[in-house]
Amino acid sequence: MQRDDVYLIDMWRVLLREWRWFLAGLLLVLLCTAAFLHTTKPQWQANAWIQIGQVSDAPQGQDPKVEPPQRVIERLQLLPSQNAVLDSIGIGAGTPAGQLYRASMKLEAMYYAGPLVKLSVRAYSAQQAGELAKATVTWLQSVHRGMEAAPLQLAHARLDEIQRALQEATTERDRLQQSAAQSKDNVTAALLLSHSDQIRELQQARAELQIRLSSAYTYDTALMWPVYVPEYPVFPNPSLTWGLGLLLGLFLGTLVAIARNTLRRELPRA
Repeated sequence: MQRDDVYLIDMWRVLLREWRWFLAGLLLVLLCTAAFLHTTKPQWQANAWIQIGQVSDAPQGQDPKVEPPQRVIERLQLLPSQNAVLDSIGIGAGTPAGQLYRASMKLEAMYYAGPLVKLSVRAYSAQQAGELAKATVTWLQSVHRGMEAAPLQLAHARLDEIQRALQEATTERDRLQQSAAQSKDNVTAALLLSHSDQIRELQQARAELQIRLSSAYTYDTALMWPVYVPEYPVFPNPSLTWGLGLLLGLFLGTLVAIARNTLRRELPRA
């Protein structure tokens, strides 16, 4: 403990003796920090949560989602996909804004929440960051709608087929009811009972399919919540930058002061 105390006292004496050099090192780093904050363009980050669309009338055992979350992430990370998003809002892929969009894109699969895909992109303004996030979701939505078209068409065709079969069965039941009322034939009564069972099955199948095709179970890819863009830029962070600059300045100032003190002691020997 005594050696440490002596060492700290000696260090303090060195800093007092070489305070000009210590201050020069500190000021140099603070000036560089100020120049960095002044010249660096601020970046805003937009966060979006994407709900992947689904067609609930999928075959048994098959995921009703249009695409698994991991495949969605891989699709959005492709350069052609990112270029298509940029072109949709008139931003060139080679521009600084386009390069920042591609470099800053972060995607995270949130399996516990839907699943959802969290999207984060950056831009040089809050408005542009929000536009890029919305454009990404809109582009993905258009791709998924194309993939959903065939399953939805088949599901609606099946619903129409069930509806026609139900109408035919209902008409035949009504005819049989009239015949049964007039003749009271056992064969007619059996046919009437069979058609009644068929009608119940068709009504149940129609109700289940209508529920599957409702908005609760069949929906497009879309934003789960509105795009969130913080009020202040995420980069550079002034508080964090000044704090790091101060720590680095203190370190550099101390290092310069020690080096100057060492050089001062060696000069008389030379």
